[in-house]
Amino acid sequence: MKRSIAILALILVGLPTRLLACDVCDRRQPETLKGITHGIGLQNNIDYFIILGAIVIVGVTLFFSIKFLIRPKESAPNHIKNIVVE
Repeated sequence: MKRSIAILALILVGLPTRLLACDVCDRRQPETLKGITHGIGLQNNIDYFIILGAIVIVGVTLFFSIKFLIRPKESAPNHIKNIVVE
């Protein structure tokens, strides 16, 4: 048990440095994403709107899925949503 916790701790400590961009990618990134991602990054302004739209869709979907999971508002005791909650 202690060994698996130690291995997990080492992975989590080393993970943030692996996720950051390398020097070559850092120079190619736009100012807003510098040092965060690998690759050439977003090419034009429409890419920002696409990413923003995806974030909004994921956020709304996450909100409603949690909302309906916590309070399904179904009166039948054998409804599938009530089985998940219990």
